[in-house]
Amino acid sequence: MPGFGVRNRAAAHVRVNEVSVSFGEHRVLTDVTFNAAGGERIGLIGENGSGKSTLLRIISGLIVPEAGEVTVSIPGCTDPRIGLLHQEPPFGPNNSIAEALCSAVAPITAAGTALEQAAMALADVPTSAAATSAYGTALEHAERLGLWDLDTTIEKTMAGLGLTKISRSRLTSQLSGGQRARLALACVLLSRPDVLLLDEPTNHLDDAATEHLCSELSTRQDPMLIASHDRAFLDEATTGLIDLDPSPIPLHVLRKSTFDDPGSGVGITRFTGRYTDYLAHRAIARVRWIDQYQREQDELNRLAASLRDSHRVGHPGREPRTEGGMAKKFYADRNAKVVSRRVNDARAKFDDLHARQIRKPPKALTFTGLIGAALPAISRSEAGQILVAAQVGVTGRLTPTSIGIGADQKWLITGPNGSGKSTLLHILAGHMQPNQGTITRRDGLRIGLLTQDVMLPDPKDRGRHRTVRQTYEDLVGLDLAERVPISTFGLIAPRDEHRPITALSLGLQRRLALATVLADPPDLLLLDEPTNHLSLALVSDLEAAIPSYPGAVVVASHDRWLRRRWTGERLELRNSPQT
Repeated sequence: MPGFGVRNRAAAHVRVNEVSVSFGEHRVLTDVTFNAAGGERIGLIGENGSGKSTLLRIISGLIVPEAGEVTVSIPGCTDPRIGLLHQEPPFGPNNSIAEALCSAVAPITAAGTALEQAAMALADVPTSAAATSAYGTALEHAERLGLWDLDTTIEKTMAGLGLTKISRSRLTSQLSGGQRARLALACVLLSRPDVLLLDEPTNHLDDAATEHLCSELSTRQDPMLIASHDRAFLDEATTGLIDLDPSPIPLHVLRKSTFDDPGSGVGITRFTGRYTDYLAHRAIARVRWIDQYQREQDELNRLAASLRDSHRVGHPGREPRTEGGMAKKFYADRNAKVVSRRVNDARAKFDDLHARQIRKPPKALTFTGLIGAALPAISRSEAGQILVAAQVGVTGRLTPTSIGIGADQKWLITGPNGSGKSTLLHILAGHMQPNQGTITRRDGLRIGLLTQDVMLPDPKDRGRHRTVRQTYEDLVGLDLAERVPISTFGLIAPRDEHRPITALSLGLQRRLALATVLADPPDLLLLDEPTNHLSLALVSDLEAAIPSYPGAVVVASHDRWLRRRWTGERLELRNSPQT
């Protein structure tokens, strides 16, 4: 039975050894090395574009690295299966939900077929040691995959991810983006792979679905790697973290803190513990980095000055202590030796410190787009409500809902999946008309909406690949782009402004989309799941900036970290019209 065998899940390993990869001239990963063992749930974190999704695709075999290798070792398994949740779902648009589920569990049903064949072979030759061994192996494999609980597991998974109310005959192309994402997650989980790779698994999950996912992951003994910007999820679901920040804190600084000795390649830091603890330890390590860098630079400046002074003969302001020719020669020779020794000592100290000096801490990318916004008079001087929605609803998407938004109010819209959060924001923005209810907007009200799905223009429409800066200019206009350059917001690093948008990660694309919304700051800013795909650092900056925005802000979010710290108004959508 090829591929089958008794498998010690705790002994399973994923080994990433000196992996490097570039896209064009842009280096994404450099000499990345680490191990992930069975039962470990490793969270991958880092700036947008730091290579989290790329690393998962390399491990899955979708991308071949320029250097290095990945080894997946599962005891008793000659052909380990790797399950990857990423942007492309494991089903086609013409597949029904039932067909997608059937395809997902095909490895399990195949194990059932193999068990039946092994049983028949054993029945034919009951005394055969080989047939007995093959049957035992097939039985263990079927048991591990949960063959006899398959129907129950499917129902439990679909219920846990909020998909039970959708007809299994519906085509996946007819599902919302969030529903497709949750179905893709269900399919990956149900396939019971030997190694589980998840890319942003909680982006479309509500509290109940996230709780189900955490519970499901905690029962598995497979090696797991999870790229996520969900801070609460990282705290609850992972057993350790790998930071792929392209500007990592030097290891000898980290080791003065309580980080693990990573034994890893350039550009990553490994930490065992909760995300909350990691934030505290990393902050301490960065302070130490800055302090050590400044002390070393001060010492280098002192040594450089000492080196300059050491070239001077004798002591400053002092003449040789003789008038005779022989005495002058004697003192000149002695001074030359002293100078040579002094210069050599100073040079050795300078060269040694210069060679091992710590590099300069990079300036952190800080989001400033909301703080510096300047709005027209409608938001600065006029009190009262700027928008009133009275019992607005859309059949099958939003039950009748009311909200009145003041000129500088900050609202948080929450609710389970399918309750209509995105639909309500599109109605408020005027992008969708409700079937019922009324909506009144103040004359001249300017509204900006950041949607969940990134919708940037196709760069090929211009006949060539468009860069980040060019796309920003396309979207906001050249005049506004000159007055408000993309660098204004702290969302895009200078090194990324000239990259083609086709080479950007989804997180960097979303940063660009946010910048275009803020280029001409609206009176009413609508943010649909703004923490999705953004780096952890920028999410924190965004949350901190929202209360200071001079206009009104409405945020629809399932982010538990954000919700726990929200101090503004709240509207919870409880009823789900989903059918």
